[in-house]
Amino acid sequence: MNDRFSRLTVLGAGLVLALSLSATHVRAEGVPPGQTNQACGSPSSIDDGWEIASPDSVGMDGAKLCAIAARLAQRATSIHSVVVIRHGKLVFERYFPGYDDPWGQPDGQYDFTATTRHDMRSVSKSVTSLLTGIAVDRKLIAGVDEPVLKFFSGYAAEKQPGWEAITLRHLLTMSSGMKWDEARAWTDPENDEPHLVTEPDPLGYVLSRPIAAPPDTLWTYNGGGTELLGNIIEQVSKKSLETFAREALFQPLGITDVEWKNYKNGKIAAASGLRLRPRDAAKIGQLVLNRGQWNGRQIVSADWIAQSITPRFQAIGLFGSSQFYGYQWWMGRSLAGDEEIKWVAAFGWGGQRIFIVPERDLVMMTTAAQYGQPKEGVAAIDILSNIVIPSVRDAH
Repeated sequence: MNDRFSRLTVLGAGLVLALSLSATHVRAEGVPPGQTNQACGSPSSIDDGWEIASPDSVGMDGAKLCAIAARLAQRATSIHSVVVIRHGKLVFERYFPGYDDPWGQPDGQYDFTATTRHDMRSVSKSVTSLLTGIAVDRKLIAGVDEPVLKFFSGYAAEKQPGWEAITLRHLLTMSSGMKWDEARAWTDPENDEPHLVTEPDPLGYVLSRPIAAPPDTLWTYNGGGTELLGNIIEQVSKKSLETFAREALFQPLGITDVEWKNYKNGKIAAASGLRLRPRDAAKIGQLVLNRGQWNGRQIVSADWIAQSITPRFQAIGLFGSSQFYGYQWWMGRSLAGDEEIKWVAAFGWGGQRIFIVPERDLVMMTTAAQYGQPKEGVAAIDILSNIVIPSVRDAH
């Protein structure tokens, strides 16, 4: 994968011109479904369940939002989409062509529209957390303090000393204490994440990891724990993770165009394999903002949402060190003028972001191709903090 990283810098530079041109280009009337019909991000109607409104009608400054494309052009970054929701209404969307390296497809130049699925990468972890909550709500799982080994009795030979103390809560908060490192280069044999792809039994690999610290004492970013959670959901629901997700989460949200990739060994990639349209990913954010409700229907309990977005650990060593971590959800803040605004987020490798801003009743979603770049995600937090949040004229 690293050989592709080196090409991103070259290819990404070409996006500056494309963004600059698109910032001033206004599409003709009668554009195809799924394509934005104005340069300043007026959303298109594709009958996907979103109510569409103008920024001004929900207390936002449309002129400021219109500056997003120019701001991204200054950063020369491979952003593919920006979607903004206020008061539960879709008020802004922009899509930009550019380089991508989608899972299972050739890398190269792609066009993106409102109907294009995009890799969510580790945003999948946050969705797996919601599915865990649904399983708990349905009493398929007794609770987060259930021991992990209860669900993996067939792996007695693989497990290392100390696993008996690890619970689902430790997997959700990435505080299990297992020895795990996925911050290294993909080709580094010490990187644990590639083993999820290459091992005939990735679950056995995860359970064979030694325990380096007692649970609740060391936060370490860990997709292996998410894979265990995904398998537990499959066990208790007696369905594949994708089938359970479609029935319990996606269908109630009106999400029909979804794909969840498998590893080469056939195991579903609970930690990273989800592919969604950006507008549908924004529904996940709105669901969390609404404390588990969508169109008046309680899909995930409000208690699970509250537990999920409660800061539990300082997230050190990944995406910077200024964020906190809950149940597979990130928490941070932005400075808007002289005011600190808290947000909750799902982060995915390459710049996939769902930001939820309760104080402004706001959701922003971005997709990107910043894979392996040192400033991954900077563009998304920049436009959130310096354009989208300041564009809100009222705080209610």
